[in-house]
Amino acid sequence: MRISTILTAAALALATTGLAHAENFKLAITDVEGLERLQTEWGPFKAALEQASGHTFEFFPVSNRTAAAEALRAKRVDFVITGPAEYVVINKMTDAKSLIGLSRPDYFCAIVVKADSPYVKPADLAGKKVALDDIGSTSGHLCPSQLLADYGVDPKNGIEVTHTSRAVAHEALKRGDVEAIGVNYTSWTRGVRDKDESTPPGAFRVIARSGDLPNDLLMVGAHVEPAVGESIRTKMVEGKAAIIEGIVSVGGENEKFTGMDIVEVDDEAYAPVRAMYTTIGYPQFSEFVGE
Repeated sequence: MRISTILTAAALALATTGLAHAENFKLAITDVEGLERLQTEWGPFKAALEQASGHTFEFFPVSNRTAAAEALRAKRVDFVITGPAEYVVINKMTDAKSLIGLSRPDYFCAIVVKADSPYVKPADLAGKKVALDDIGSTSGHLCPSQLLADYGVDPKNGIEVTHTSRAVAHEALKRGDVEAIGVNYTSWTRGVRDKDESTPPGAFRVIARSGDLPNDLLMVGAHVEPAVGESIRTKMVEGKAAIIEGIVSVGGENEKFTGMDIVEVDDEAYAPVRAMYTTIGYPQFSEFVGE
C-alpha cells in the first residue's frame, strides 16, 4: 500500500472518530424572546460556535429568566448566555457554572442629572425622584441602587424610585419629572442621549459612576460532562475572532458587544452582584426580582 493511501485512510479514520464524539446541545439566551429573534440576532454566533467546537447547537427559546433556569434544572437546555444578575440567581437555583465571559467595554452604571441642577453628589438626591431601568437589570437597577447606597443613600427608602425604560427616563429627566436617572451609561449615551437632537449632550452631568461590571457569560449546565465544557471553552478562545464577529456583526441589541473580547471568568468576580442583591433586599439571590 502506498504511503499516500495510508495517510488518507488515517485521516478518514481520525475524522470519523471526531464526528463520533460530536454532540447536539440546546442553547438559550435569557434576554431574547422567540425563535425568530434568536435566529436573527444570534444565528451567526451559533454558526461560528459550531464551526469552532465541532458540535451542533439548537436554539431553545425561553420566555423569561426563570424559564431558562427551570430548563437548565430539568436538563432540557445545556448552555445559556446571560448577564451578571441572571448568572448569580441561575447558579444558585441550578448549580450551572460559568464557562466563558463575553467582556463588554465600558460596561458600568452611572447616576445622571441635568447639568443645570443643584445636585452634585448622590447624597443630594435623598428624598428625590430617581428613575431606574427594568427591575432586576444588572446595570440599570442593581448597580445604580448599589451606587446610591455606597454614597449613603438608601435606595429602598431614601429616594422615590420609578422603574421605566432608558428612553422614557431620559425624557422624564429633561422635563424635570425626576431629578436623576440610574442607567447603563454606554447604552444610554449611544442609544438615547446621542440620538436626541433636541438636547445637547452637555445638558446632562454624571455625579457618580460604578466600576466596570462583571461580564456577560456563557453558562454550562451541571449535567454536561466537564470535559465537554472545557473543550468548548478552549475552542471558543482559540476561535474567538470568528465568534466575536458572529455576535457583533448583526448590530441591533448586540451593538452593546462592540469592542468585546472572550475571556476567562471566575465565580468570585460576581461577588459584587451578590452584594447588590443584598442591598435591594434580596440577600438570598435565589429568585429573579420582578418575576
